[in-house]
Amino acid sequence: MSRDVRASVGDADVAGAFAHLLADARSTLEGWQAPDGHQERLRLSYLEHLQAHPDAVAKAGPPAHLTASCLVLSPGADEVLLTHHRRARSWFQFGGHLEVGDGSLHAAATREAREESGIGSVRPAPPVVQLDRHPLQGDFGRCREHLDVRFAAVVERDAVPQTSRESLEVAWWPADRLPESTRTELGALLAAARRALSL
Repeated sequence: MSRDVRASVGDADVAGAFAHLLADARSTLEGWQAPDGHQERLRLSYLEHLQAHPDAVAKAGPPAHLTASCLVLSPGADEVLLTHHRRARSWFQFGGHLEVGDGSLHAAATREAREESGIGSVRPAPPVVQLDRHPLQGDFGRCREHLDVRFAAVVERDAVPQTSRESLEVAWWPADRLPESTRTELGALLAAARRALSL
């Protein structure tokens, strides 16, 4: 039976509660100038997914849903602050699911970065720096795929991070020696952040 046939009052409730984030996601993606063909195809696929699934901005929506994240950089972009994710068991930028109280994708990325880094002064720059759609590996329950909208922030190197309960560790990594398991993904994100922020 298709998801459309199985649509329930619960789906409508979720879509209604997250309607402001759906509107912001559409506006953000419609107004974003993708830097290359691959990112443009992702942008269009995100918009198509949101059209088909108005509740896709919520974790309680379809198994494939939008998330927001933030790569935290040192002022010279020669180091990045990463979290060793407890469920994924790998090093990543900070980020996660959108919440009803978030006013926008940018606000969600800001909240996630502050919660997971323990640095209350983290403030991502406004532009989206990258889109990344990826299947999940690890203990993520019903979540199967994330359509991530990525931002970047610069914080002073003397900022003291704190490990949240979602992480095994939070640490600064040299930009030229990123964790081996996620080096390809993080390297592409770092390059995109440097371009977007002119670092």
